[in-house]
Amino acid sequence: MSEVRTVVLVEDHALTRAGLRTALDASGDLRVVGEAQDGLAGFETIARLQPNVAVIDIGLPGIDGIELTRRVRTASPLTRIAILTVHDLESEVLAALAAGADAYSVKTSSAEQILTAVRAAASGGAYFDPQIAGIVMRHFGTRRAAPVESPLTERETEILRMIADGHGNNEIASGLYIGLGTVKGHIRDILEKLAAADRTQAAVVALRRGLI
Repeated sequence: MSEVRTVVLVEDHALTRAGLRTALDASGDLRVVGEAQDGLAGFETIARLQPNVAVIDIGLPGIDGIELTRRVRTASPLTRIAILTVHDLESEVLAALAAGADAYSVKTSSAEQILTAVRAAASGGAYFDPQIAGIVMRHFGTRRAAPVESPLTERETEILRMIADGHGNNEIASGLYIGLGTVKGHIRDILEKLAAADRTQAAVVALRRGLI
């Protein structure tokens, strides 16, 4: 059985918070241990409980989700942060990333996508909702982090660059003169090495870490 990760929800809308709690508790591998409806109460709850993941709404009363993320990074550095918002504004997305968010989901996404975001954050990875992934890719594509030692092979790095450029599996196979099954195998290895949930997330993680 997989490890159960603890979650604190910080969301000012009671119905949304209840729906999120139901989905998270029903997942089998995530358990809500605390809730708050504003930023200040959220900070106190997270600092006290030190959960594996904090799910934070950006539009909170008191202090907003971006400022809360900054404070949590100091008070509970091992807590991973998944941001929720109703917007896909570039300024909000980039501010959340700069504050230290690990995952970013739009509230109109499916429950399964939000669970994927929380799981990715909990496992040490990153996740960006497909609705805002393009913003992240554009930004980090021109402002890369300093290169670090890569866990990827030369071939995996080559494939990941093609993914980041928007190429599908068939295009990658054709361009590199390898079989489609080989491409899929490399992508599985890439996702595992980067703790990524999907191709887009893998590319974003690599861009953030300066791997491509």
